[in-house]
Amino acid sequence: MAKQKREIVALKCEVCDSKNYTAYKSKNLKEKLTKKKYCGYCQKHTQHRETKVK
Repeated sequence: MAKQKREIVALKCEVCDSKNYTAYKSKNLKEKLTKKKYCGYCQKHTQHRETKVK
């Protein structure tokens, strides 16, 4: 089996701009990944958007 080309991306809260999660993303996708996740700093569920991992 061939390995899939995936990259690691960080998920940043859109409310407080803190990086809380990491996720795998296929390199073939062009649009940014968004998920609704729990933010420990805001203490509520907010939208998290893809950013680069340093």
